[in-house]
Amino acid sequence: MKRTISRWLSLAGCAWAMSMTVAHAQPQPQDTFKIGGVLSLSGPYGPIGDGMRKGAELAVEMRGGKVLGVPVKFNWEDDETKPQVAVAKTTRLLADGTNMLFGAVSSGSTIAMMKLNARRKVPLLVTLSASDDITGKEGNPYTFRTGTAVDMENRMMAEFVADGGKKNIYAVVADYSVGREIWQNLRESVEARGVKVVGEDFTPLGGKDYSMLINRIAKSGADIGVVVLTGNDSITFLKQAEQVGLQKSLPLFGTMFMDEMLGRATGSAGVGVDSTLRYHWSLDSEQNKRFVKAFQEKYGELPGQAAGQAFDGISWFLDVVDGTKSWDPDVWVKAFSGSRYDQSLLGPKVMRTCDNQASQPGYFGHAVAGTQADTPVVMQISKRYEAAQLFEACK
Repeated sequence: MKRTISRWLSLAGCAWAMSMTVAHAQPQPQDTFKIGGVLSLSGPYGPIGDGMRKGAELAVEMRGGKVLGVPVKFNWEDDETKPQVAVAKTTRLLADGTNMLFGAVSSGSTIAMMKLNARRKVPLLVTLSASDDITGKEGNPYTFRTGTAVDMENRMMAEFVADGGKKNIYAVVADYSVGREIWQNLRESVEARGVKVVGEDFTPLGGKDYSMLINRIAKSGADIGVVVLTGNDSITFLKQAEQVGLQKSLPLFGTMFMDEMLGRATGSAGVGVDSTLRYHWSLDSEQNKRFVKAFQEKYGELPGQAAGQAFDGISWFLDVVDGTKSWDPDVWVKAFSGSRYDQSLLGPKVMRTCDNQASQPGYFGHAVAGTQADTPVVMQISKRYEAAQLFEACK
């Protein structure tokens, strides 16, 4: 009996030792580096997701198509801008052994993805979703944002209103979590500067008729209007506003509200709009000039904000991965946190160790009429804000 127990303990000990060896074994090199992208590729945010896809693919192409010496493969999934669909698509990608996740467009989808990537310890790169919760209360060590946050953009917009000497503001806000988050924070900031809110409307995604709302704005007594809409919704709003001449009597501004990509759809209705710019093709740096040239050659158009931010984030993360010479995601995460990226298209970025949010400069632009038929609107950078103005130091 004693011999049996002794033999059982010996076998159990061997099994434990083997399990610990497996648990601590270094990840082995693979023949492909898989990036699982979950984006809005249809619906109101489809153009934004498509821009992100183009920017990400070009980032890989311009580095020779490889990382850690092996080819990079993208697996794209459409989340239809629905968190529940994002969960299903992310689960599928993780089951396929993806090495990193990329996305999403909407913050709701991104936060849904975060519930899964942390559990599986797979890095998630966020270049567009802006909710403060992503690097705040929902944050996890495996999620990094190289793009902008709501708080960063609201600081720029509040300064824009104050600098213009405006006293009365009307808000048009997409009725979803981040839209409301942006407006609530901005409202507090402008009211603290003595600006009065004379009206606010919350509109569903995919709106088709803004005529009654535009009529209310025109009669409200506002001397400036903030429009927290994106994609097809902002296009529809601006076209209908132009029909009654709203832009001629009331300055309109917003976050990611206008660029050349949207201007091709709005035509003259986009002229005169002011907007935060998460990226712009005219930024004067050698790395940006190379990117713009390559983008135009590949896609026949200028890169929009979503494309520039996606290119920037993917390039930065894969540079870090290459530098580790490791296939261990924990090594990548440790190396990325606190890293500095001087090759950014927008100016130097630093990945903050306290929240995995990239500290970076910010830009505001003004839309003017273009001189070519295929570019009816051109954004001119009107203001640059330094990172120190937009981010509080980590505590």
